[in-house]
Amino acid sequence: MYGTCVGNALKWFPDRRGLAAGMTAAGFGAGSALTIIPISVMIKTSGYESAFLYFGIGQGVIVFALAWLLTRAPDHVKASSSSRNVQQSQRDYAPSEVLKSPIFWVMYAMFVMVAAGGLMATAQLAPIAQDFKIMDVPVNIMGLVLPALTFALAIDRVLNGLTRPFFGWVSDKIGREQTMFIAFALESVGILALYHYGQNPILFVLLTGMVFFAWGEIYSLFPSTCADTFGSKFAASNAGMLYTAKGTASLLVPLSSVLAASTGSWHAVFIVASAVNAAAALMAWFVLRPMRRKHMEKSRLAS
Repeated sequence: MYGTCVGNALKWFPDRRGLAAGMTAAGFGAGSALTIIPISVMIKTSGYESAFLYFGIGQGVIVFALAWLLTRAPDHVKASSSSRNVQQSQRDYAPSEVLKSPIFWVMYAMFVMVAAGGLMATAQLAPIAQDFKIMDVPVNIMGLVLPALTFALAIDRVLNGLTRPFFGWVSDKIGREQTMFIAFALESVGILALYHYGQNPILFVLLTGMVFFAWGEIYSLFPSTCADTFGSKFAASNAGMLYTAKGTASLLVPLSSVLAASTGSWHAVFIVASAVNAAAALMAWFVLRPMRRKHMEKSRLAS
C-alpha cells in the first residue's frame, strides 16, 4: 500500500514531489490514528481474533475498491520542477543501475541514521519517562491535562503526520538537501535538549514533540529525492528499495536498551542518537549535495 501509493504520487506530481509524497505518507499515519481506538475497543470486548478478522476484511475490501480508482501517470507527465533549487534527472534509471550508484547507498545510510534515532525515541519513550520519574505527572498545556507520557504519545501522532507534507513542501521550494540539513540538525538538537531538560514534565512533552516533528519528514524527503535523482519510470521500485532502510534502522533500536543497561543511564543513548543525526545533516550538505550535482550534470550530457 505504502510503496504503490507513494510511488504513484511521485510520478503524477514531478513538480511537487515533496508535498505529494508527504501528503500520501501523512495519510498512512492518519489511518492508524482513525482506527486505533475502535481496534482497541474490539480487542477488549471481543479479543484479538475478532479484531484481526473484521478489520482485516474491512480494510481489504476498502483497499480493493479504491485500487480501481488508482491510475498510472500518463507518459507526457515529465519531470519538471518550478524551483531552481530542485534538480531532477533527465534520464530514468532501472533498479539494477540504482543499486550500483554510490548516491543510493549514501541516501540509504542517511535514512538508517535518522530513522534509528526516531524509532528509538518512539520505542523507548516509556522507559525514558519512567526513569525521568515523570510518566504519570499531569501536564496542562492550553487547558488540556494529560499524564506526561500520554501527552507525548498523543503529540507523536499529530506532529509525525504534519511534518511529512510540511517539510516536503519546504523541500519543493528550497531544495532537498537544504531541507534535510535543517530537519536533521533540528532532530539532533531536539534529542540533546530532551536529555538535558526532559526531567521537566512540560519540557518533556514539548521536546518529544520537537523530536517527532524533526524525524517524520524522512518519509517525504527520501522518496522525492530518490525520484529526482533516478527518474520517474522506476520511481516506485527505487523508492521501495530505499524504504527498506527503515527495517534496517529498526534492527538497531534494541541496541539502545543494551547501551542503556550497560552504562546505567540514557546518557550514551541520547549522545549517540544526537551525533548520528548531526552526521546525517552534514552528509546531506557536504556529501549528498555535490554527488547529486555531478550526477545531474552527467545525466544531462547523456540525454
